[in-house]
Amino acid sequence: MGSWLPLQPPGIVGVVSAPRLPGGKPKCDWCPREPGCWGKLMWHSAVPFCRRKKGRSWQKAKAFAAGSITMAPQGLPPSRMALLEMLLGLLMASCFTFCLSHQNPEFALTSPGKSRTKEVERKETTAEEELDSEILEVFHPTHEWQALRPGQGVPAGSHVRLNLQTGAREVKLQEEDKFRSNLKGLKKGRRLDINTNTYTSQDLKSALAKFKEGAEVESSKEDKARQAKVKRLFRPIEELKKDFEELNVVIETDMQIMVRLINKFNSSSSSLEEKIAALFDLEYYVHQMDNAQDLLSFGGLQVVINGLNSTEPLVKEYAAFVLGAAFSSNPKVQVEAIEGGALQKLLVILATEQPLPAKKKVLFALCSLLRHFPYAQQQFLKLGGLQVLRSLVQAKGTEVLAVRVVTLLYDLVTEKMFAEEEAELTREASPEKLQQYRQVHLLPSLREQGWCEITARLLALPEHDAREKVLQTLGALLATCRNRYRQDPQLSRTLVSLQAEYQALATLELQDGEDEGYFRELLGSIDSLLKELR
Repeated sequence: MGSWLPLQPPGIVGVVSAPRLPGGKPKCDWCPREPGCWGKLMWHSAVPFCRRKKGRSWQKAKAFAAGSITMAPQGLPPSRMALLEMLLGLLMASCFTFCLSHQNPEFALTSPGKSRTKEVERKETTAEEELDSEILEVFHPTHEWQALRPGQGVPAGSHVRLNLQTGAREVKLQEEDKFRSNLKGLKKGRRLDINTNTYTSQDLKSALAKFKEGAEVESSKEDKARQAKVKRLFRPIEELKKDFEELNVVIETDMQIMVRLINKFNSSSSSLEEKIAALFDLEYYVHQMDNAQDLLSFGGLQVVINGLNSTEPLVKEYAAFVLGAAFSSNPKVQVEAIEGGALQKLLVILATEQPLPAKKKVLFALCSLLRHFPYAQQQFLKLGGLQVLRSLVQAKGTEVLAVRVVTLLYDLVTEKMFAEEEAELTREASPEKLQQYRQVHLLPSLREQGWCEITARLLALPEHDAREKVLQTLGALLATCRNRYRQDPQLSRTLVSLQAEYQALATLELQDGEDEGYFRELLGSIDSLLKELR
């Protein structure tokens, strides 16, 4: 079968009357290529088609179809042709009118969603225009509640409420007392020369300027009054200096005071009491880190270190007291002290016969110098510091010093342990400082010099505080002294005895309502030691 090709643009309706060839076949006179075809009218599109039996395309027929159709009116009377032409004209006119009325961008292919959106926007714009026109209507309230219609403007000062039953807004005039209060506010506004009926931008600017001026005036008055009050309470430093000069009193800074005290201590004309008083006062100032470092600037620290060589025990005692305060958590002073020979002098005093108070102060200075200073700890071991401390602990009547020595050893062991662990975990420690700690071979030296047995003997001290410190040191030395602890039967008996004693004390604490008491902690330390030594 052949295909149907349009011979006429859409919208044009015609009746095809094809001519006939000899033999009775119809002929399409507007289709010159194929005589064997006939016209056909497609009523659903009102377009005539010409069907051909052979051939692939028919450009001439299509091009010809773009023009008007010329048909031979054969076989119809004139009246019938006139009627058909009139119907054709009416149909063409109606189609033309229909096309003009639908020349809208929103035709059938437009997205229905977009057309709906535009329609909604058009409605909203219309509603806003209607609302704008309604805003011009001003509502005149009375003393009774009246419903407010949408779009009505409410005068200033009206009382508006929302009726929850009806959902409508209601308006009325304010009461007389409220009106009077508002009137007072309006009168206050006139004090700033503000027109309360209309507020322009210039009026607001002038009002703010006057407000700021008033605030500045009030604040300046308050500041002046406050300053006058302060002046009455305090006096200038210049006047105080003049008054003190008249009284032979001089105001000195901390630096000036320390210089004066050092000069007084170092003076050969000063008596023993004056030197001791100067050292006692100096100890108060060097507790501050800045003052201790200032002591280095004028050579005061070396003067105090040299005081350790004095033949007077009191001078040694108070000189060590000043040094211990200056060394505490002050690395700069610690370095200067090591370079100045303070460590050797302190060990000499501890190794010789000296009064117990002097040795206490010297041991305090030694502890302050060694803590958090690995280089000083290394020098301490090289100078035989452990032997000096062992002799001090084994001497009679030095139990108080023994507890302090054990505490120092515990601090040094745990300090090195924590420094190495922190360096492994964080990787942020100073490599130089870590290397210095690794050069301090403290635990092997303690084991070699018999500190495992010395520490175990100190567990027999009667004071609970001393026992606590000894138990802590035993726990710190456990990894190094485990075998020696197991071979010491006296230590096992002492631990069992202390376990029974503190078990009873912990029971009493529990009866008093102390779940985590002091004796219970000591009992836990003893139990853990016994468990490790079994």
